[in-house]
Amino acid sequence: MSSNKSFSTETANRYALALFELANENSELEIVEKNIQDLLQIYNSSSDLKNFIKNPTQSQFNQLKVIQELSSKMNLSKVVNNFLSILVTKRRIFFLNNIFQNFLILVSKKRGELKASLVSSKNLSDDELQNLNKELSQTIGTSIKFDYKVDESLIGGLQMQIGSLMVDTSIKNKLRKYEQIMLEV
Repeated sequence: MSSNKSFSTETANRYALALFELANENSELEIVEKNIQDLLQIYNSSSDLKNFIKNPTQSQFNQLKVIQELSSKMNLSKVVNNFLSILVTKRRIFFLNNIFQNFLILVSKKRGELKASLVSSKNLSDDELQNLNKELSQTIGTSIKFDYKVDESLIGGLQMQIGSLMVDTSIKNKLRKYEQIMLEV
């Protein structure tokens, strides 16, 4: 069976696995995970940082300097700091987002968590999210970690994806189905 994975996907997977194993060996998995989440939040909210990291014309010296400055201001663990330096030195820093996403998936799997995406038409309270999470976790038999978003274009209801299972109870989806039926008649 052949694999359709690209070079960048394979590379990101290998680096994520290396970081995971290193953090696990040093018993710093939780610290490294928190550092990664914080870095991803900054990375995703700053187009300047994103452009700087993805720019192949940046010198290693400049990239290392920025990474070291960021590392000291965020008080990153030595493992994360050294890992970022290796990414710069090996010219793999532009895979940063993919590597970190893969790392977080590995950490979730180690905890036995299942990643799920939840999109609702209105903002759900923390209690509603916790109740939904609790009920689904009991039904499936494993803990679930939601990636939660609000999309008012759904009009009502929600969309949820757990692995390959997709549940769409949105009014938007129902209207689309009725439209399809009417076009077929």
